[in-house]
Amino acid sequence: MIRVDNVSKRYGSTLAVDSVSFEIGAGEIVGFLGPNGAGKSTLLKMMSTWLPPTSGSISIDGHDVAKEPLAVRRSLGYLPEHNALYEGMRVDRFLDFMGKARGLRGALLKERIEWAVDKCSLQDVIGKRVSECSKGFRQRIGVGSALLHNPPVILLDEPTHGLDPLQVVAFREFLQSLSEGRAILFSSHILAEVVAISERLLIINGGKLLADSSLVELKAGADSRGIELEQAVLEIVRSDSSATAGATR
Repeated sequence: MIRVDNVSKRYGSTLAVDSVSFEIGAGEIVGFLGPNGAGKSTLLKMMSTWLPPTSGSISIDGHDVAKEPLAVRRSLGYLPEHNALYEGMRVDRFLDFMGKARGLRGALLKERIEWAVDKCSLQDVIGKRVSECSKGFRQRIGVGSALLHNPPVILLDEPTHGLDPLQVVAFREFLQSLSEGRAILFSSHILAEVVAISERLLIINGGKLLADSSLVELKAGADSRGIELEQAVLEIVRSDSSATAGATR
């Protein structure tokens, strides 16, 4: 459902994403892990049609992001890192507006809004203006609006940012409940979040994809060396950083 084939993104002389390839099928929840500035958000923006790739190709649910951007957007639920909401709108009217923008009308629109309010626990703020909501509620409003049209592919950039510990646990369960028949990719720089939700891990740094492995494989490799999973992941990132530094000397 998600296919990224040899994709690069260049800003002038800066190579932000360097020849990245991977695929994610239906039913998979995949964590996208890397330090700040690693290229995660840039790649997600290319996948969501916000940015064009400099080279390579991306398809979402069988649609090419460069040739069929509207079809990609219909197939996609995307929560960007900086959750853009209309501050002056009431939450119920914002969800109604976003649903209509997605082509929903009548009974189906009402049903999907009720679903989003229930699943994202928005009952306490549904009549408030977005500007009156806490950071955690705003994040949940963003998730709900991104999923109103029941998309088969979901991209989430730092989705638990701003949520309290109880909300984070609830969100994990919510995301896992959505996985059947969907491809889900979510980015984070926090390993514990990725491990708690995903079954497979993509590790990126310096715009390069350093690893594409199941958590079972990564943990088995760490156990065989007598180290923690976090240490194994850090070694992957640091080894690439050291190699890059050596090549530029």
